[in-house]
Amino acid sequence: MTLGCERPKPPPLPPLKVPVAQVLKRDQPVLRELVGETRGSSDIPVRARVEGVLTAMHFREGGHVKEGDLLYEIDPEPFESQVVGAQGTVAEAVTRLAKAESDLERIAPLAEINAVSQADLDGAVARYEAARGALQTAQASVDQARIQLGYTKLHAPIAGRIGISKARVGEFVGRTPNPVVLNIVSDSNPIRVRFSIDERTYLLLAKRLADAASPGRAERRLASGLELILADGSVHPEKGHAVAMGAVVNPGTGTLTLEAEFPNPEQRVLAGQFARVRVVAEVLKDALLVPSRAVTDLQGDKRVYVVDDKGVVSIRPVKLGPDVGTLRVITEGLKSEDRVAVDAMRLRPGMTIDPQPFSNDESAETVKGAKTAPSAGT
Repeated sequence: MTLGCERPKPPPLPPLKVPVAQVLKRDQPVLRELVGETRGSSDIPVRARVEGVLTAMHFREGGHVKEGDLLYEIDPEPFESQVVGAQGTVAEAVTRLAKAESDLERIAPLAEINAVSQADLDGAVARYEAARGALQTAQASVDQARIQLGYTKLHAPIAGRIGISKARVGEFVGRTPNPVVLNIVSDSNPIRVRFSIDERTYLLLAKRLADAASPGRAERRLASGLELILADGSVHPEKGHAVAMGAVVNPGTGTLTLEAEFPNPEQRVLAGQFARVRVVAEVLKDALLVPSRAVTDLQGDKRVYVVDDKGVVSIRPVKLGPDVGTLRVITEGLKSEDRVAVDAMRLRPGMTIDPQPFSNDESAETVKGAKTAPSAGT
């Protein structure tokens, strides 16, 4: 019997609407960003090879120079005097040689008829040979003095950008504590980047190299396809390739040093800049990915809420791989046919929900795998 004061029961609430994503299965490249420093393909110091007062500079600091361009001049007068002095020594040596030769020509016939002793002949021969040697030494001194004089003009060793001069006109250079290295000419096209990788990354890359060398393999080699990320986060438009690698792993740091080379036609990147090199460390075959927001944490245990065909929710523990954009690789705990709830904070096991479609591919960056995995070497 129903009492007139009883109220009717309210209708049941509709199921909670929750976005649900299908587990994504695909081959997923895993990228690593490795910290490095840029270097010119050639960074050549301009060095004062003689001591003296700097008398002239023939370049614009920070500008471009061509190979062989005159850069600096050092006062040549002391070296010109050395050349003149050495030439005078040559003239003296020529005179002594002429006299020694004349004496030998006079004594040699007399020795044949025993008009002079053998000792006199030997002495004349010795003086002649000594005079010849003295002339050769004097001529070498002239050559050396001319070389020293040539060092008073400093030319660009390569084509490239020249930096700020470490000495000014009027300064004494070429001897410590005065400047010896006056400047640096850097060829920054192509630009090089020196960076280090940890042992694990090296082993991953070494495996890719071996795979790429095998018949029928199509993976990109380590030597190509590298990306350069600059300090402001921008990506250098030109792809690079590895050109050099250290022979051993540094036992102190556990890292291996590599150098990569990138075309730099606009000279935008300069030597000495901070940069990161992005490289495909490995490709995960048939990787399973879900939105990162679908993964929850309970005291360090990672789990997701799986939704069946009837909308019933259950908890599934999972093991995680690297982040890929807004997605996360799942290494254990899910199958490709599974669906997971996104933003599942209000869910409980056994609940029935109204699944709403949710796209895994939220951005082009996610599709390309542009988000990088952390590297222990950085």
